[in-house]
Amino acid sequence: MTDSEHHDVDTVLPLPQLLLFGLQHVLVMAAVPITSVFLVAKALDLSTALTVNLISATFLMCGLGSLLQSFGPARLGARLPFVMVPGGAPIVMFLGIAQQRDLQTACGAVILTALFYFLVLPVFTRLLRFFPKIVIGTLLLLVSVNLLKVYGGIIAGKPGTPDFASPLHIGLALATIGFTLLFARLLKGMLGQLSVLLGLVAGTALAALLGQLDMSAVTNGPLFSLPTLLPFGMPTFDLAATVPLLVFSVISMVEATGQTMAVAEIVGSKEEPCALVPRTIRGDAVMSLLGGFFGTSMIITSGENIGIVRATQVRSRYVTAVAGALLIVVALLAPLGRFANAIPASVVSGTALVVFAIIGTIGIDILRKVDLHERSNMYVLAGALTMGLLPILVPGIYSQFPKALQPILGNGLAMGAMTAVVLNLVFQIWRPHAAPAQAAAAATAATPAVRPGAAPNH
Repeated sequence: MTDSEHHDVDTVLPLPQLLLFGLQHVLVMAAVPITSVFLVAKALDLSTALTVNLISATFLMCGLGSLLQSFGPARLGARLPFVMVPGGAPIVMFLGIAQQRDLQTACGAVILTALFYFLVLPVFTRLLRFFPKIVIGTLLLLVSVNLLKVYGGIIAGKPGTPDFASPLHIGLALATIGFTLLFARLLKGMLGQLSVLLGLVAGTALAALLGQLDMSAVTNGPLFSLPTLLPFGMPTFDLAATVPLLVFSVISMVEATGQTMAVAEIVGSKEEPCALVPRTIRGDAVMSLLGGFFGTSMIITSGENIGIVRATQVRSRYVTAVAGALLIVVALLAPLGRFANAIPASVVSGTALVVFAIIGTIGIDILRKVDLHERSNMYVLAGALTMGLLPILVPGIYSQFPKALQPILGNGLAMGAMTAVVLNLVFQIWRPHAAPAQAAAAATAATPAVRPGAAPNH
């Protein structure tokens, strides 16, 4: 396959390649829906049958959402190579609402938040000009660091437990990373583009040789798993309980902006951000709304697959559409979901670390296009990284602050993005003593634009 063949986001690859590249997306993100459901199930002591049902529903929502973002019918979805997953922060908030109130209220909160997306989106769209490259690049760097920390913690385990910092688990993760890099170095063509998938397969095979792959649960249980509508009964709508998710929805829009513009630049999209970003957010809103009726938390666009798109250089949205179709199959065929769950967390996390680090390189590549020798840009980036990295690297640093502020202060992505936006306004746009022509030029420079052919050279 030549570079020109997979450069176009609308290219339809041969079916075998679509299946392989789509499977690569699925295996990298499969741990997210499974772990999100297990977190809720264990905390609330849900039955095994209900847990399997929620795993099925979550995979179904992720699959339908990936199809929606890939095809973008009726301006719902970006028509970009996106995969959707349950958001990490919304899962924690969903669980908190369920523990404080009940699961019906938690589902009602998801539905209200999805509707809130549509209400706020027109206002948010008008603010997109305040998200220039320095903001987007900073956001992607923070996303990368945050995800590396999360999955590094999964590899290490919980401090104080017997398995904490297990050399076996860490060794499996490092071996998986090593396999991935080795394949990327030695293999060419399509096999080289499948390095992430092959690294995951090699890591899983090594885990099996070391006796760390338990397949006993794969064949135990039903063959088909059909999600249940309203598994907890009719939702209860409580606006006060919904506030944490409403706050997150604004943060999610900022994240979706960065992810959309990053993928658009990678694939060489010619569309303006003011057209692309709202479509991504509408897709998130639709899938979260539907998920609320099936008992899931918010389903949002995934940053995970950005790294895969860059690593493989396969930019076709039909690949993620096939990934969506495969996720639907996993949702309906219960043994497939149980098989994905059987892959050791250290192997999946090792694969994820490579992918998430690549997201950071995308942020660095975007920041390379910003003149950091200019004093104002240097301070904008320094301030944003300071405020963004503090809550990521020092968890609980704002724990003594008012609880109403903690969801924002404790979210490094939100703090970094907001700081970058505010400082960019102060240093670049709001210049009381600048000449009108200078102010206009600064405002123009701050407006994000995905230029034709701006995708990085590969």
